[in-house]
Parts: sequence; C-alpha cells; structure tokens
Amino acid sequence: MANIKSSQKKNRQRIVHEARNRAQKSAMRTAIKALRAAITSKDAKKAQTLLVPAVRLVDRAGRRGVIKHHTASRTVGRLTVAVNAIAK
Repeated sequence: MANIKSSQKKNRQRIVHEARNRAQKSAMRTAIKALRAAITSKDAKKAQTLLVPAVRLVDRAGRRGVIKHHTASRTVGRLTVAVNAIAK
C-alpha cells in the first residue's frame, strides 16, 4: 500500500476505473458474441435487432477509452458488413 496521500487516492481511483472498464468491456463482448451467434446461424432478423445495441456498446467503449477508437470503428464496420451480407 502506498504511503503518500495522493498515491493512496490514485490507487482508489484505479480500482474503481478498472472495475468500470472491465464491466463495459464485458458487456460489449457479450453483445458481440450474441450478434456473431445470430450471424453464424444466418438469422437475419435477430442479427439486425442485435446489431444496434452491439454497435452502441462498441462505440461507447471506443469513446471512453476502454478500447481504441480505431478498433471500435473497425469492429462496427465488420459486424455491419456481416449483418448486411446475411440480410440479402
């Protein structure tokens, strides 16, 4: 444990931030996993309904620095292309 007050505070902040980032990343991964399962099963209607919340979570994670914003953009693009491919 740190002895300096500012270090103690920074450690408390780190714990809170890590927990928040972990929760956001987990929710994002869960949404992507459900969407990919719908894409794999060729269920276009379900995939289109799952795309919106997945994109929202990925974009939010990218904005908040949980993942890099270029990674978020690339993920959204690939998921959208995959959904559009089975929607035809």
